Amino acid sequence: MVSTLRKRLTVAMGVAALLAADVAPAAARPAGSVEGLRRDVEAVRALGVSGVQARVVAADGRRSVVVSGTAELGTGRPVPSEGFFRMASTSKTLVAVVVLQLVAEGRLSLDDSVERWLPGVVRGNGNDGGRIILRQLLQHTGGIHDDLPGYTTPGEYYRQRYDVHEPEELVARAMAHAPDFPPGEGWAYSNTGYVLLGMVVQKVTGRGAHEEIRDRVVRPVGLDRTRWLGTSPTLPRPHARAYQFFGPGSRVDVTDQVTVDYGNLSWVTTTRDENRLFRALLSGRLLPARQLAEMKRTVPVSAEVERMWPGGRYGLGLVERPLSCGGSYWGHEGGDGGYITLNGVTGDGRRSAVVSMSEARGDSLEHVLEQEDAASALIDHALCAGGSGAS
Repeated sequence: MVSTLRKRLTVAMGVAALLAADVAPAAARPAGSVEGLRRDVEAVRALGVSGVQARVVAADGRRSVVVSGTAELGTGRPVPSEGFFRMASTSKTLVAVVVLQLVAEGRLSLDDSVERWLPGVVRGNGNDGGRIILRQLLQHTGGIHDDLPGYTTPGEYYRQRYDVHEPEELVARAMAHAPDFPPGEGWAYSNTGYVLLGMVVQKVTGRGAHEEIRDRVVRPVGLDRTRWLGTSPTLPRPHARAYQFFGPGSRVDVTDQVTVDYGNLSWVTTTRDENRLFRALLSGRLLPARQLAEMKRTVPVSAEVERMWPGGRYGLGLVERPLSCGGSYWGHEGGDGGYITLNGVTGDGRRSAVVSMSEARGDSLEHVLEQEDAASALIDHALCAGGSGAS
């Protein structure tokens, strides 16, 4: 997501837009849908974002794809419409699906304490795994302080980009801090909570979370362009290079790096696969009705995060946001290492949209919010193009 407001908040023209080959003729689609998508993509590009790719799937299954900008500055090489990008925190949805599948199988409960599965791991400085339940980890209401490694300057990026961090180290960093609030009495985005969930999945199944995600989600849904990279710092081809602003004039190519929580979040995908994932999830193909309903039980987010998600609420690894045409939509954005991706699907799983940007304008709060707002508008317009929203 936000990578805790993308952690980049602490430092807090190109190739013309084109329609990809698999777009249906404009005359065959709802009036204005393709043209509107092109306008929204260009609105994102106009902020200075180097590359944008967007894909919309209508209720009848027809797809629209628009790309704009360049895949590599200084080359004019176009953004690939099937380009890979890092899923980043969108992978939290994958982790949550696996946990809920295990709940459906009776292998664990959302009310299980962290201590039950990971004895002695969440302890010290007021942290108590006996008081935090799995539902709270999934929902970011456990109060565990987030202290993942990150970079806020070009120098830090070059020094740290190949560092490998094991889950136990990441949890230990959090345990060096007091909790942000007592369990269940607040909301704060916690990557560390999902590190712990990955450890729980491994304890329950005897296999890494990425293996369970592959066998329970990726393969059954046919996400053949979604891959776990482990500790590899490079992406498969094709992909656009990823850039990040650390301050005025400090645009840096940050494409190559090891994902901090590589066990859970080191996934790459495409706009095609991300649409396919959320459509399958919301249409009930991945979870029984009871567990999908649990996933969609939401709580308010913090005031800080609501600036990025106006009216947004958080379920279990799933975000609900209002639609301007009525109702709401579901998704989970991801942002890290220069790749920022927003997505959304209507509650019936019939209309979906993904926009992935290969540049993070994180040098100021104003730029972060401008980029977020423009991408959010694209998702909203795409999902509302077929009529009133559906929650």
